[in-house]
Amino acid sequence: MKMIRAIIKPEKVEEVVNALEKEGVISLTKLDVFGRGRQKGIQVGSSIYDELPKVMLMIVLEDAKAEKVVDVIEDNARTGNIGDGKIFVSAVDEAYTIRTGEKGL
Repeated sequence: MKMIRAIIKPEKVEEVVNALEKEGVISLTKLDVFGRGRQKGIQVGSSIYDELPKVMLMIVLEDAKAEKVVDVIEDNARTGNIGDGKIFVSAVDEAYTIRTGEKGL
């Protein structure tokens, strides 16, 4: 299993989630977060905003689907501007359903 964590611009969330649903991704976790990347925020006049609002989507799925899901997120979250976000993919060793104790997705 893989976990995909995508940090994207808030205005792209609906577009990305709708595209993921079309690809069969029905389970995800969405978190409002703040952060900055290499650009260290933005400067508007004399004001510096070093923590910008973003949304983190977390998705756990089968290994075989990970690359396609990353492509869908990239295609739908990209504006071409600095701050479009990052996608992190990591291995998930195990998953358990709390209610039933079932192991796996």
